Amino acid sequence: MKLPTITINKVAFGHFDEAVRSEWLVTNGLGGYASSTVLGVNTRKYHGLLVAALHPPGDRTVCLAKLDEEVSVGRNSYPLGTNEFRDKIFPQGHVHLKEFALDPFPSYVYEVQDIEVRKTVFMPKEKNAVAIQYKVLNHGGAEAKIRVYPLLTCRHFHSVINRSSNPPSFSQQQNGGKIEFSFNNPEATVVVRSTISDFNENPVWIERLYYCEEASRGESSTDDCYQPGYFEVLVPHKRDRDFAIVAAASENSQQCRETLDSVGSTIYDVNALFTSEVETRANLLTTFYDVHNQVAASDWLNWILLAADAFVAKGAGDRKSVLAGYFWFETWGRDTFISLPGLLLATGKFEDARQILSEFMSHSKQGLIPNFIQDRSGEPSYNTVDATLWYVNAVLQYLKYTGDFEFVQQQLWKKLKTIIESHQKGTSFGIHLDSDGLLAHGPQLTWMDAEVDGEGVTPRAGKAVEIQALWYNALKTMQLLANKFDEVRLADRYSAMAVEAQESFNAKFWNAENGLFDVVADSGVDASLRPNQIVAAALDFTMLDKERTERVVTLVQRELVTPYGLRTLARFDSRYRGMYVGDRRSRDQAYHNGTVWAWLLGPYVTACRKAQVSSDYELKNRLMSLFTQQTVQAGLGTISEVFDGDAPYEPRGCIAQAWSVAEPLRAYLEDVLWVRPKYEKEVFQA
Repeated sequence: MKLPTITINKVAFGHFDEAVRSEWLVTNGLGGYASSTVLGVNTRKYHGLLVAALHPPGDRTVCLAKLDEEVSVGRNSYPLGTNEFRDKIFPQGHVHLKEFALDPFPSYVYEVQDIEVRKTVFMPKEKNAVAIQYKVLNHGGAEAKIRVYPLLTCRHFHSVINRSSNPPSFSQQQNGGKIEFSFNNPEATVVVRSTISDFNENPVWIERLYYCEEASRGESSTDDCYQPGYFEVLVPHKRDRDFAIVAAASENSQQCRETLDSVGSTIYDVNALFTSEVETRANLLTTFYDVHNQVAASDWLNWILLAADAFVAKGAGDRKSVLAGYFWFETWGRDTFISLPGLLLATGKFEDARQILSEFMSHSKQGLIPNFIQDRSGEPSYNTVDATLWYVNAVLQYLKYTGDFEFVQQQLWKKLKTIIESHQKGTSFGIHLDSDGLLAHGPQLTWMDAEVDGEGVTPRAGKAVEIQALWYNALKTMQLLANKFDEVRLADRYSAMAVEAQESFNAKFWNAENGLFDVVADSGVDASLRPNQIVAAALDFTMLDKERTERVVTLVQRELVTPYGLRTLARFDSRYRGMYVGDRRSRDQAYHNGTVWAWLLGPYVTACRKAQVSSDYELKNRLMSLFTQQTVQAGLGTISEVFDGDAPYEPRGCIAQAWSVAEPLRAYLEDVLWVRPKYEKEVFQA
């Protein structure tokens, strides 16, 4: 299977401010990653060539910030690295950049006089390590010399270093072509090795590196990195040299060395590992198309499939989890179960889906699935009303794809029943079944949970529209399961609860002007036109008839749909914010008040299909801008978290978001191409 390629040429590099916004990401399946810009300048504190997950999939730590190169011919030296400081770009090695390509790993080609330097970055699967391959071609008549300068650090990826106020504590030792660093806070070992040359110590601190993206977000934006010296390689005239720099990190020094050794000590070892990693990605695509032989292969779809794989990480005990987004998002229950159908079921990763369903259920407490599992401590938080309901929906989708009722009955069924009972009786955060059969809840428990100065921007306390839709969907799913497992009385009870919820919902939520109220509460109704109502039209079990479904879809399409997703608030609303920019306060005020979310295209396309208001061609076109245009902006080969509500809909937030990839992918396969889940009919006949 031919892997997709994105290529950027020298003309684009002349527009520095535009080019520097294009970023690449390589993940290692542990939660760690490598990332930078196509110009090689780090613009975020989250950038780095080795950001290791010291406690997979969490505790992500920037260990190797970057490698800066310098080429010398005779008395002339040419820096290839590029760094930004508050008042200048220095050095400006990007002027020698001839080409950048992602194919599928990031590759830089620099040209200086008659010297060409090709630099390729990749990460071995499930290793906290990175390998940077170099191929230097000297077409000139004189010997050339290339020096590679590592910039080291050891800091949690949310933080930066100011050595004046808080100097890092570490020791280092050199052994030939290998240099090892032992850091004290955080406690970690980082080893960097060359396959061809000794290390030359020449320690210096590169201070006050400036991260422009962090500055624009109102975050800490200056950083100090340690440059311990350099590796040096001589390249005779009319010759070429291949070598690699490999880095590894771990809390345990012995494990760090073992990881480094597993990558290999020669360029042949590294090249063989690179070939293996490329084959792994090619095989992932081949397997998908073998199973889905009715799906035509394309570069954009290949990027989406590869992007989907990047969010699945292995942790302790080989347990799998879904990272909500790169860079800063961790394991969120809501994001996991909205994403699971697209990331794991539509792509055939059923064992991973089983593990994740089991793992989250093991953390259930008082009938709630965790909203969030702490990165460092692993402690779950339960401040959500919808993660649990999305979980039940994910169980239904799992059954549609696998028909595996045995797993659900043996591993999940008892606690699924506890979930419904707990919601009936009342559980944490004011979540309880009200006398009208609808689910009431406290503020800031839905996905629209941004806050400013401790106050919810969109608190939505009472009865939010998508929560009622998910509750009804959960009751009907439980009715289906109870019938399947011969618990007829229980099935009848779930059925009666669902009927009551449906009657109350249609009586209280229907709003002829704007489709469905966004929230119904004792204090009144919220008639804001938001995209949450599209969920009520998209789920397998819906409380809406065809006429009302069509009305919801039409309203959402007219007021909220953009090329990259759905706005979170109609533009005519006085609270509408069309730009997701500025400091955290400004961004949080816009987050759910106009900002466009790509994941909502999934339920929107599904609702259009159910309402039969769009052709296959129209539905495909709804997704194509996201798939073909956004994958070559911002995070190359993946899809951003959010976009501005106003044209030109600039990408914002995380450069790679799990549900931004998952839901549009699921909708494309299921609702545009009609690649329906294998056991769908059997499940609903149950």
